[in-house]
Amino acid sequence: MASEIVQLRQKGVLTLPAELRQKYGLRPGDVFTIVDLGDGAFVLSPRVSTVARLGDQLAEKLEEEGVSVEDVMQTLDEERERYYRERYLGQN
Repeated sequence: MASEIVQLRQKGVLTLPAELRQKYGLRPGDVFTIVDLGDGAFVLSPRVSTVARLGDQLAEKLEEEGVSVEDVMQTLDEERERYYRERYLGQN
C-alpha cells in the first residue's frame, strides 16, 4: 500500500495527488465518505453517486449511437405530449 502526504489547507481543503485522481477517475464535485477509525486515523473513500454513474453510462451509450442530448430532449417532449393526449384527452 502506497502512502502520500497531503496538507490540510484553509476551510479544511485537502488536495489529492494528481496520480491518485487520475488512477481512480476522481473529478471536482465527487463525494467522499470519511470513516473515523479512532486514534487520529480515518479512511476516505469515494462514494459514487448511482445517478452520476448511470448518467455517465447513458452519455457513453448515446455517444456510441450518435445521439445528441437535443435528440433525447425532443423525443422526451414528443412522448410527454403523446402521453398527455392519450391519458387526459382520450386521443390516439
